[in-house]
Amino acid sequence: MTIHSLTGAISSRFYSRWLAADPARPAMAASLAGLSLGPEIFAKVLQNEMAAGMPLPRAMRRLRNLVVAVLIERDLTGRADMNEVVTTISELAEFVLRTHVAALSTELIARHGTPIGDESGRRQELIVLGMGKLGGRELNVSSDIDLIFVYPEDGETRTDSADQRSLSNHEFFTRLGKRLIKDIGDITEDGFTFRVDMALRPNGASGPLAASFGMVEEYLIVQGREWERYAWVKARALTGQAEDISALEAIVKPFVFRRYLDFGAIEAMRGMHAQIRAEVVRQETRHPERSHNVKLGRGGIREIEFLSQVFQLIRGGRDAELRDRSTRTTLRTLAAKQLLGAEEVEQLLAAYTFLRNLEHRLQYLEDGQTHTLPANEADRLTIANMMGFADTPALLTALDAWRRFVAARFDAIFADKSGQDSDEDGSQVDIQAALAHGDDPDALQASLAALGFVDPSAAAQRLLATWQSARLQSLPATSRNRVIALINSALPLIAACRDTQTVTLNRLLDFFEAIVRRAAYLALLIEYPHALKRVIRMMHSSNWAAQYLTRHPILLDELLDDRTLKAAPDWSAFSAELQRQMDAAAGDTERQMDILREMHHAQLMRLLAQDLEGDLSVERLADHLSTLADILVGATVQAAWQTIASRHRETPQFTVIAYGKLGGKELGYASDLDVIFLYDDDDQEAPAHYAKLAQRFITWMTSHTAAGILFDVDVALRPDGASGLLVTSVASFEKYQAESAWIWEHQALTRARFCAGDAAIGARFEAIRETVLRQPRDDKALRQEVMSMRQRMHAGHPNASTLFDLKHDDGGMIDIEFMVQYLILRYAAQHPELVADIGNIALLKLCGKLGLIDAALAEQVANAYRSYRKLQHQIRLQGEDKTRVEVARVEEDAAAVRQLWTRIFG
Repeated sequence: MTIHSLTGAISSRFYSRWLAADPARPAMAASLAGLSLGPEIFAKVLQNEMAAGMPLPRAMRRLRNLVVAVLIERDLTGRADMNEVVTTISELAEFVLRTHVAALSTELIARHGTPIGDESGRRQELIVLGMGKLGGRELNVSSDIDLIFVYPEDGETRTDSADQRSLSNHEFFTRLGKRLIKDIGDITEDGFTFRVDMALRPNGASGPLAASFGMVEEYLIVQGREWERYAWVKARALTGQAEDISALEAIVKPFVFRRYLDFGAIEAMRGMHAQIRAEVVRQETRHPERSHNVKLGRGGIREIEFLSQVFQLIRGGRDAELRDRSTRTTLRTLAAKQLLGAEEVEQLLAAYTFLRNLEHRLQYLEDGQTHTLPANEADRLTIANMMGFADTPALLTALDAWRRFVAARFDAIFADKSGQDSDEDGSQVDIQAALAHGDDPDALQASLAALGFVDPSAAAQRLLATWQSARLQSLPATSRNRVIALINSALPLIAACRDTQTVTLNRLLDFFEAIVRRAAYLALLIEYPHALKRVIRMMHSSNWAAQYLTRHPILLDELLDDRTLKAAPDWSAFSAELQRQMDAAAGDTERQMDILREMHHAQLMRLLAQDLEGDLSVERLADHLSTLADILVGATVQAAWQTIASRHRETPQFTVIAYGKLGGKELGYASDLDVIFLYDDDDQEAPAHYAKLAQRFITWMTSHTAAGILFDVDVALRPDGASGLLVTSVASFEKYQAESAWIWEHQALTRARFCAGDAAIGARFEAIRETVLRQPRDDKALRQEVMSMRQRMHAGHPNASTLFDLKHDDGGMIDIEFMVQYLILRYAAQHPELVADIGNIALLKLCGKLGLIDAALAEQVANAYRSYRKLQHQIRLQGEDKTRVEVARVEEDAAAVRQLWTRIFG
């Protein structure tokens, strides 16, 4: 098919006029129609135009018209898709800007000299920031381009001849910016290259055309508004020196991306959307023919952009992968991170493609910057045909379907939930008036009683005390109203906690008082009522959970999505994501320490939620917590080693060995890590470097940062204890265990394992451990040592209460652990399977199976140990330090343990 025969099929009046204006154009278009256009072709065409004597501005306009015409043909004949169209136009805009800036800079420098920075003494260059769709490389064919002009430093131009007249850098770059706008934006006989919009610059139309970095930074800090964060998400430097671009990004990043999860962005973007919608409705009311705005209308392109960008503003400060400027790339990232469903994202991408294709066809008609369907039916039919529909009603049916889908997804995230009730049965009280009249608590008590509070007087007193506290009264009215709304929503839910109403209310109000100055957290709970329900359930179930969430409210984010909250941990994926984030923050120790804590806290919250829902057994939970600790220990060793500048090798021959609860894979939520450090490296620098690594490991683990603490670490089990070296060579460890270790140290070795680091050293440790545990022992001496150590531990934990101490009392957990340790040390020489690190319950059953103890009694004691651990876990969740219960609850279990103790030790 020739280019002439295509003109009928390609229903673009702009295209037809462009072809008809010059007999050479059909052949030129035909030569390019089979190609995907890009910068190399742009440069070649421009060179040919300028070689014919045309000035740059006119040659660039002719290039632009050619590119648009070829894209129209390729798109409407099915040879180009939407991605090619937006990418080509974006690359053309970048080519135009870079070419003109280079030419104009050369011209102005010849007249006025080279701009030099006062502080650095370096040459200064104009940085042109592409905003909006240009920044995201998603321009449409007739789009204007949103630009901001910035330069690094104030100063003056340095002249080289008397003919040059020096200017301030500000004046130099202002002149350059004005010329740039004129050269590409003025309408001439060849049209324009790109319309330019500078409204997004600091202070808008009233602000300077070009701003220094200092001006930009001051503006963003002092005056930057929420909608400008949305705009600056897409800011992309198209010209300038790399180091200056990096410096500018460092200024902009804290303004756009908050380090905390910023759910206040939802409300801000909701307000922006409402203003846009109001203007569209106003225009459609005044001009009914301007209907179906595919960009700004309900369910249009802008709503899809908002959907992706709100997640960027909320989470981009913590997740660099969410800072991409492309709407389509961001949507795919949201699916990959399970922040939106994969099927939902595919539908949104399909809707985006449909709407952008329709937008292009609206603009193909006259090369006009329009986003609404034409007023006359003939043009509407033309658009329908270009979209592949037989008639206008078919197009409108498809358009309405996509817009309804987008609008529904938009509403699911942006619908105003501040007035919604989180109580499913609709019971609600308006507590605001009652709180406002604190001198008359009777009305408040009556409301609480009506809700079902057993002790409305106590609840009213606490509510009033919280409300009248200086902390809440000093808040802005918006935040106080949010607290009122949250309390209104929470009270019916707390009333349902019949036996723990007062306790749950106190925990929740403590939590509210901790977060009231963080508007983002209040906004999150308003936006997601089901998250508030989960908070209340957790605080009802566990004081430890309440305290943990109060210390780390950033974890509220983890309560939003059932899919991630209830999913079984994928430790391989977790480890890979942790390493990716650590690598991205390489060189920033503070950030890496926070990443470790943030990811630990987030995973801990998911496990806690599953635990409180009854989805995890105590053993399964301990396995997960131990695996989580192993991964974090490994990542910490790797990162801390990179901070030792004088390290003698890239990969340390260094290993962390876990003892105690971590060694036995019985870790709890707040357990310490008992560890020792081994190395196997003959380099003379090794001892000093590995000692420094161990010290930094402890610091990384135990330091309090803005994100809290990771783990407390205990290294007392190393050879020679507190008087010994912090790190030990494998050879020295082997010799110590064979010749110098006490029996209690061999007992500890029964619950030790390789945790992280060099796997070869880990294997050597396991071999040493097996050798030590399997050595023949004198039974009498062994019994005496074990019983003596047990007596010392018992004396160190007296219990004067009438309750049974699950851990330390006779018949408790320590007795069980000591019996297992004794059985391993006594019989492993004959039964090597006893050295396996399979946990106390499995080891007891194994000893019964081997005939070392009565099998039935072994089963009873194993069940007792499981019961103790479950009770201990429940008590720890209530925040108690001592795990004690009524004797009657464990009488049978304790009797079985004491019976086995008597049979073993007499």
